[in-house]
Amino acid sequence: MATIYYDKDANPDLIKNKKVAVLGYGSQGHAHSLNLHDNGVDVRVGLREGSKSWKKAETEGLEVCTVAEASAWADTIMVLIPDTRQPQVYTEHIAPHLSAGKTLMFAHGFNIRYGTITPPENVDVSMVAPKAPGHRVREIFTEGGGTPSLLGVHQDANGSAKENAIAYAWGIGATRAGVVQTTFAEETETDLFGEQAVLCGGVSSLVKAGFETLTEAGYQPELAYFECMHELKLIVDLMYRGGLNYMRYSVSDTAEHGDYYAGSKIITDETRATMRQLLSDIQDGTYAEIWIEENQQGHPWFNEQRAKEQKETIEKVGAELRSMMPFVEPVTIKPGE
Repeated sequence: MATIYYDKDANPDLIKNKKVAVLGYGSQGHAHSLNLHDNGVDVRVGLREGSKSWKKAETEGLEVCTVAEASAWADTIMVLIPDTRQPQVYTEHIAPHLSAGKTLMFAHGFNIRYGTITPPENVDVSMVAPKAPGHRVREIFTEGGGTPSLLGVHQDANGSAKENAIAYAWGIGATRAGVVQTTFAEETETDLFGEQAVLCGGVSSLVKAGFETLTEAGYQPELAYFECMHELKLIVDLMYRGGLNYMRYSVSDTAEHGDYYAGSKIITDETRATMRQLLSDIQDGTYAEIWIEENQQGHPWFNEQRAKEQKETIEKVGAELRSMMPFVEPVTIKPGE
């Protein structure tokens, strides 16, 4: 069974007595900074000069300085900038200020797992990774709840890395919901696999394939959109609350029968073999090498795929339908964004 930490396991004074630098003010950065601030932690946000987020963070009551200044000032440094930018920023702006006794933290283990960042041996290296986008981490916190998170210790130079990480998790509200102990490798590998095989790659491809199957057979695109995209949220919400059993309990007997009848026909032995290969590529570093090289070359394939996907018929049909449903609070991403 997993080891899970809650509020009762945290010593808030450990983080309240620290000077915490949160590097980055994107999805996770703004949530961590504001939650820590609201919990009485001394926080500074570290950003590059000229960042569009600088004024925003100041407006929300936070002290802002450069990444280097924040790293020099802090004794706990949480790195929440994009994975592919972290190695360069670390080398140029963080590493020169990592003196003995400091703590370097991450919310994803990618760069530690694949060795693109190698901290000195005299600092603690830990991870607190919320299992939700940053805006939800912040929203749930302000509502009095918390977001389940993962916690890992890569390097315990000072003898209290885990205790300090639990205190940090308390600071962002994670121990309200539960913090599961893991390792940098396990977090990274399961996270990448989940994104590729299920949450992003798998779901996106399944939705598009269903939509295209119906429209190619002559059915109205609007009906295909509702069946294969819109209703997905309703099903996922049921799973979120009570797992697959509650979803099956809540839908019709016909829908439940369709689940059992068709599921194994969609997810075949070949599909499972592909999943195992995806996991193998993650484990042996093949995927990391591909993604790192893609970034070094300026994202040519990535940008091509993004532009192509933004023009898909399902996106055009969906945007039109969502514009007529203000209750879903529609958001439109313009090509190129």
